[in-house]
Amino acid sequence: MPAQAAAPSQLVLVVGAEELLVDRAVARIVAAKRAVDPETETRDLTPGNFNPGTFAELVSPSLFGESRVVVVRSAQDLAADDVAMLTSVLDGLAEEITLVVVHLGGVKGKALLTAVEKAGAARVDVAKVTKPTERIAFLREEFKAARRQITEEAARALLDAVGNELRELAAAASQLIADTTDDARTPIDETVVAKYYSGRAEVSGFTVADLAVDGRTAQALEQLRWALATGTAPVLITSALAAGVRSVARVASAPRGARPADLARELGMPPWKIDKVRQQVRGWTPDGIGTALLAVAEADAAVKGGGDDPAYALERCVVTVCQARGQGTGARG
Repeated sequence: MPAQAAAPSQLVLVVGAEELLVDRAVARIVAAKRAVDPETETRDLTPGNFNPGTFAELVSPSLFGESRVVVVRSAQDLAADDVAMLTSVLDGLAEEITLVVVHLGGVKGKALLTAVEKAGAARVDVAKVTKPTERIAFLREEFKAARRQITEEAARALLDAVGNELRELAAAASQLIADTTDDARTPIDETVVAKYYSGRAEVSGFTVADLAVDGRTAQALEQLRWALATGTAPVLITSALAAGVRSVARVASAPRGARPADLARELGMPPWKIDKVRQQVRGWTPDGIGTALLAVAEADAAVKGGGDDPAYALERCVVTVCQARGQGTGARG
């Protein structure tokens, strides 16, 4: 008789600024919960959509005892009343509930972090990946997990072609692995990387994402079709869209008067990107951001095998993201 899967702790604290690795840590917790109960529901809350009443209901016992994972992201940015509500339930979570608190670390929101730790949370620390050698090590692990090998030179070439964003690197590695399954026992070298990604992945993916986040539908669709026609992998485009919308969400929830340099340290972004995203934030609301993130998640699933037409899924996603800008404000993109 197979051993029963172990459920995760009822209270988990995920600490770190590396978005992709944080998302993966949360995904592992959800997967562990669903291994015990496949019907487990997941709810994601951010400072923009955190409502004390709704939160209290989500972590309370349900009529039929449904299993649920409640994820509170960017907890360091919660308002004081929301922090009070969150800390008030830490010692009284319903048995079927798993509460995951995601915190950036650092000084901001330190009292909440301490309270969650004192409540007995299982802590998961996510290391920040900053050095080229660390990114190359990350790439090697991506290929190793797929039982593939990549040479040192190829890993460096992929890093040069795609850029420093871990989400982009992971998507590029995934696509490269999928595209070379016919020769899976041969290590991937720099020639293969140049054939698939050199000089195009970062530009086209981020160009589409920037236009979509700005609400420029016609231009975004034009660039999307050009990117697909020139061979850019669909998964790189969904990854760039996800990164773009998440950047807007993070900057939108930050204090308005903060200096770019301070925000750069707080959010783990370069100052130039803070300035750029601050311009993109105009017209975005929490509801719009939620709509855009859902659209990107659906498109990502479609291009990874969940849909019959990746190009159509991407076009629909781009249109939805463009329309989501201004949602709830009456503004037009």
